[in-house]
Amino acid sequence: MLIRLATEAMATRFELVLHGEDEFFLRAAAEEAIQLIHEQHNRLSAFSTSSLVWRLNALAAQRPIEVDRELWDLLTLCEQVWTLSNGAFDPAIGSLMKRWGFRGDPPPAGDGVRPSGFAHVELDASRHTVRFHHPDVSIDLGAVAKGFALDLAARHVRSLGVKVGLLHGGTSTAVALGAPPPDAPTCRVGGDDAPCINSTGRDSGWLIRIPAPSDPSLTARLADRALSVSSPAGRTVADESGTHGHIMDPRAGVPASLGGVAAVAGSSAAETDAWSTALIVLGARPASMPAGLDSAHRAPGRQWVIQPAQAGPGSGVFHL
Repeated sequence: MLIRLATEAMATRFELVLHGEDEFFLRAAAEEAIQLIHEQHNRLSAFSTSSLVWRLNALAAQRPIEVDRELWDLLTLCEQVWTLSNGAFDPAIGSLMKRWGFRGDPPPAGDGVRPSGFAHVELDASRHTVRFHHPDVSIDLGAVAKGFALDLAARHVRSLGVKVGLLHGGTSTAVALGAPPPDAPTCRVGGDDAPCINSTGRDSGWLIRIPAPSDPSLTARLADRALSVSSPAGRTVADESGTHGHIMDPRAGVPASLGGVAAVAGSSAAETDAWSTALIVLGARPASMPAGLDSAHRAPGRQWVIQPAQAGPGSGVFHL
């Protein structure tokens, strides 16, 4: 049987679809996973004064701040992708997001808050401390928080013995456990425009449809893989100069061009979140991107470019 539970966290809807024989066990596992998602919401929010990220942003420019292993692991992953993407992905863009009006309040007058990125963040591996070397540095983990929470939730239900399921956050990040059984009914995750799960056999994996404007829909078949889809059009603001998407090009200090879509599949949803964001900024897959990741990118006005992973299991997940 399939059970479905959903919750609101990180300003989006998370949904868990689990398969097994014992409905009560599956529901209990899903509820525990949902609790983990809410814990990450409370830990990683840049807006809550009780969160770890808020504490970093308030104090790390004054002195090194020690963080726990969980947050350390996420920050070191961010550092790795920042380095490999040559700064196209940057988790220290909080001041840049504020400058462009993505913090709820109108952007500051004039130049306002000066953007300052991860180049000014020091991670001390010997002490697990974080230090900012610029007063305007502000960590914003919005690009990877959903994926990280889903990684933890998926790991937890796996540890309990759940072998088949699909977990997603906001229909833009998903983690597949196994593949749907042949007799599982077709079902839809989220709203009418959300990715679709189609049970077409254990060997094919979970079928996710990724729509793009004026272009054939991309599909991904996932089995024990994570998937992230990024698009600047997901959240926008408008000013006298035009409409701007929420994905920033940290190198230029401006929003990335609207109209692009990027999808990345791999073993970690936090990693695929980070790289799908980087692909929007870069416009093409860089040689430095890990070989174990599948990618698909559609630049504005162009066709999909699909590049399967060159190493590891599960490659070749994207299809037109």
